Order: sequence, then structure tokens, then C-alpha cells
Amino acid sequence: MSLFHITRESDIPLVGCLYFGIIDRGSNLLQIRPSCSCNLSCPFCSVDAGPLTRTRVTNYEVELDYLMEAVEEIAHFKGPGVECHIDSPGEPMLYPDIAELVGQLKAVPEVAVVSMQSNGTLLDEEKILKLEAAGLDRINLSIHALSPDKARFLAGADWFDIEKIKETAKRIAESKIDLLIAPVHIPGLNDDEMLKLIEFAKQIGAGKRWPPLGIQKFEHYRLGRSPGKVKAGNWWHFYSRTMPEWEKRSSMPLRLKPQDFGIVKRPMIPTVFEKREKVKVEIKAPGWVRGEQLGVAKNRVVSVMDCPTTSGSVRVQIVSNKHNIYVGVPTR
Repeated sequence: MSLFHITRESDIPLVGCLYFGIIDRGSNLLQIRPSCSCNLSCPFCSVDAGPLTRTRVTNYEVELDYLMEAVEEIAHFKGPGVECHIDSPGEPMLYPDIAELVGQLKAVPEVAVVSMQSNGTLLDEEKILKLEAAGLDRINLSIHALSPDKARFLAGADWFDIEKIKETAKRIAESKIDLLIAPVHIPGLNDDEMLKLIEFAKQIGAGKRWPPLGIQKFEHYRLGRSPGKVKAGNWWHFYSRTMPEWEKRSSMPLRLKPQDFGIVKRPMIPTVFEKREKVKVEIKAPGWVRGEQLGVAKNRVVSVMDCPTTSGSVRVQIVSNKHNIYVGVPTR
């Protein structure tokens, strides 16, 4: 798999792509994606990430200064009280300038909170101290099981050590960084682990400022992985039956609301392409998956599926524009 560096000189904008840059979903929360590499191959991964990927051919890494220019511009548009959440279709700790990124995000006047997701495998005491010193407010730690065998299976890595991750979780909880444990519930695979994880979160003091847990529902995705014959349940059952049962047995509220994190609606940066609109884009980079290329037009990235060329310009029709993330297909 190749690594493509997104720099100011690359002329690749940092809005429009799901894989890197900044995602604005119409609130005071901005998703900051500095890179997209991953060191695990979770069998339920929604984006088929990691060493065992079957579809991904390119990873991206954004130059820090270039990323910060875009963050500052969009944060100014959003106004005070912005949360910058460092996430990734992978593991953010693989970004080489992660502590520097946290520190620079905290220095943006409009930014009130900097949070980050992580699978915890690359966090140790030294790195936690650096992130703490940089001002990181919260880590959303992905732990899906406490049973060693089940945890290894759900990480898709024989070397995965849940005991090390548990120690990492304790160190985070003891630091100034808040800890939110964020498991994915996969029906039939880790049902019996949820109450154990809830109890673990209580024991180590997770959730000093925000909720201690953020249990997520497994979903099937077109390019994602699904373990065995697991079926994703419906949302109504998850929120009206499954979650209330865990709440009853643990005596802890688990159904989260935007207000729990201070998330409020804010105007979204303007959409520049309408659905079904036809536009000519300049191909600037290889795509994330086979057959895809990244094109640029109107200072936005367009992911061109089944692209017939790897350079030059191509005319595409926009088939998706949700949240300023643009996907196009070749057209005449």
C-alpha cells in the first residue's frame, strides 16, 4: 500500500474527502483527519482498514501546517466553542505529529475542546504525558472485549494484548485527559462483554467530564468487513431494548445525546456541488480503493469511482454531496 503526502504544494484541498482533512456535519464539532493508516484488522471494520485489507491501496498523510491553515479558517467560520475531534478511518496515533497537532489545535481561539479516538495499541506512559501536556481533553478508547481471546479476535491481530490496553486505559483515567470507552456491540460476538466493559469503566474512573462510555452499534457497509454471519440489528431495538437492559443491569445511563458533549447545531460550510451536477475535475492523487482517483474542482476534493484515467481532467456527475463529502462517477 502506498503513502501519499497531502501538502500545500499538492494543490489538494482538505474539504470534500472522507479519508483525510476536515469534515463538517453541521455542528460545532469538526472531525480532523490527519492520516488514515491503521495497525489493526478488526473483522467488523466499516472501512476495511489495516494490514489485512482487501480493497484499500493508498494511505494519506496531511502536512501539519497545511492542515492547521484549513482548521483555523473553518473554526473561525464556526465561531467560539468548537470541538476538534481527531479521528480517522484508521488509527490517529500513527500520525507522526500527533502531539504537535493537539497543541496547535488547542491554540486556535475558537477551539474549546480537542478530543481523539484511538485503539490504544500505540499509547504508552510517555505518549500519554505528551498528549496531556499538549492539552488533549479526551480520548475515546476503542475496547470491544476484556476476554483476551475475544479481544484478539476483534482486533484482528494475534499480538493484541488486552492487559496492556487495560493498563493504558487506567493511565489515561489517572491523567488530566478524560477517558471515554467506546466499544462496538457486535451481536452474537461480544454481547456478554458489554456489562464487563461498563464495570471496568466505573472501576478505573472513566468519564470525569463527559460520559464514561459510548457504546456503538455494529453496521454493515459496502466496503467494510463483517465477521461470519453476524447481522446488524435495527436501531429501534438497539435504543429501545438492548441499551435500556444494559442501563438497568448496570445502573448507569448509556444512551448518549449531543448535549452530553456540548454539541450544538452550527451553519455548515457551503456546499459547492449539487447532486447530479456535472463538473470537470483535475485528477490529483490515486484513490483510497482500487479503481478510484481523487479529483479537484472549486477547492474541493471529489472521489471519482471507476475513474478511466490516472491523470489529466475527467468529467464526472456528482452522486453524493452529503456533509461536503463529494463522490462522482465518470460521465459525458
